[in-house]
Amino acid sequence: MSIKSINLTENVYNYLLDVSLREPEILQQLRKETATHPMVNMQISPEQGQFLAFLIKLLNAKKVIEVGVFTGYSSLCMALALPEDGKLIACDTDKASTATAQHYWQKAGISHKVQLEIAPAQETMDTLLSGNEAGTYDFIFIDAEKDEYQDYYERALMLIKSGGVIAVDNVLWSGHPADPKKQDKNTVAIRKFNEQLYFDDRVTISMLPLADGVTLALKR
Repeated sequence: MSIKSINLTENVYNYLLDVSLREPEILQQLRKETATHPMVNMQISPEQGQFLAFLIKLLNAKKVIEVGVFTGYSSLCMALALPEDGKLIACDTDKASTATAQHYWQKAGISHKVQLEIAPAQETMDTLLSGNEAGTYDFIFIDAEKDEYQDYYERALMLIKSGGVIAVDNVLWSGHPADPKKQDKNTVAIRKFNEQLYFDDRVTISMLPLADGVTLALKR
């Protein structure tokens, strides 16, 4: 028993992966390729990807939105977990990194489940809302521009159905939001978002110390 979350030393973290990570070969390949990318820190951790897939299965999700694709690791995790008739709307503005994502979606045989939208996520989400898609999505994963989190979240809350889940990444941001001396743009934005979400009675929340921090918001 413990009164707080365990501190993951390198040894404990490796043990966690050894006894819990069931990562398909295609995901290992994508992680290896992304490791050479100059912005590799934008990729989620493998155990986080497995957790997203777990949530997709748990929710019996069929309609999913991802805000922030990068090279496609998280979207590949989720698309693999979706049923054959599932659909993931993948939102990003970077054609170069998403080209890698598309290659691996094709290679994994799940590209028919993914609809890539190269545009600001707010625009894509607004288009979905204007197309009578409000309240029809099961799961939404937010991992993009930190100073736009609140914009993404408000649209996600309209698009997600009651009982659906919004997952927000990087909410602990290397611990910086807990340090009042940290006043850079991204830290301030995440700190403000976390505080606003805490008081949002439209959702039930749980913040997890997974990877760089993940908050789950269950729409009431």
